[in-house]
Amino acid sequence: MKTAFVTGASSGFGKACAIKLLENNYKVVILARRKEKLVELEKTYKDNVCVIACDVRDYKAIKKAVDNLPDDFKTIDVLINSAGLALGLGEFHNLSIEDMETMVDTNIKGLLYVTHEILPRMLENGGHIFNFGSVAANNPYFGGNVYAGTKAFVGQFSHALRNDVRKNNIKITDIAPGLCKTEFSEVRFKGDKIAADKVYENTKYLSADDIADTIMSIINLKDHVNINRIELMPVTQTWAGFYIQKDKE
Repeated sequence: MKTAFVTGASSGFGKACAIKLLENNYKVVILARRKEKLVELEKTYKDNVCVIACDVRDYKAIKKAVDNLPDDFKTIDVLINSAGLALGLGEFHNLSIEDMETMVDTNIKGLLYVTHEILPRMLENGGHIFNFGSVAANNPYFGGNVYAGTKAFVGQFSHALRNDVRKNNIKITDIAPGLCKTEFSEVRFKGDKIAADKVYENTKYLSADDIADTIMSIINLKDHVNINRIELMPVTQTWAGFYIQKDKE
């Protein structure tokens, strides 16, 4: 029975991935800040779940949790770095320092902390790391600024890390979703559900289950096949093209 480690597992992509893995006979370490959400999964899947309630931004807590994993969860075969967020949708000069630091600390440093502690457990037996990027990494949009920058980092880090582990039979995939309805927009708009819902009005968006299904299909590929990066958008989403600011007449 293989073991996966999933961050951001209390909702959205992380929760969907954890459930998909559990349904495919994996044991899963689920990590997120909201313990009550994690306990719900534990009640359903019982001994196949190990709960870690902490923030990926807290390196000491991450290290302690990984160092103290139960014996039957110590060998990690799949790592899914799902924890991440966007805050705000406006010009960079109007972005608060607190929001900027939260995005950098979560999307970049949190991913690094978790990967740094889990990767050594894969070096001997191999494994697969999924890092959640975004279409925003390669497609800038108004108000994306810091968020898009953090996701560009995720993509480049994922590709560069493959060079370090090419002798260790470790696969690394940067998975980059587009428009997908989760808590993402509610978090971005700080709980304003009306503003969040407007993002998805009159469109057929992706679901977290769509992403989890894709990840599971990649996991099940032949051992010698690595998907470096996969970008997914709903059919209704495309690129906006260039914007040209013109002087007023």
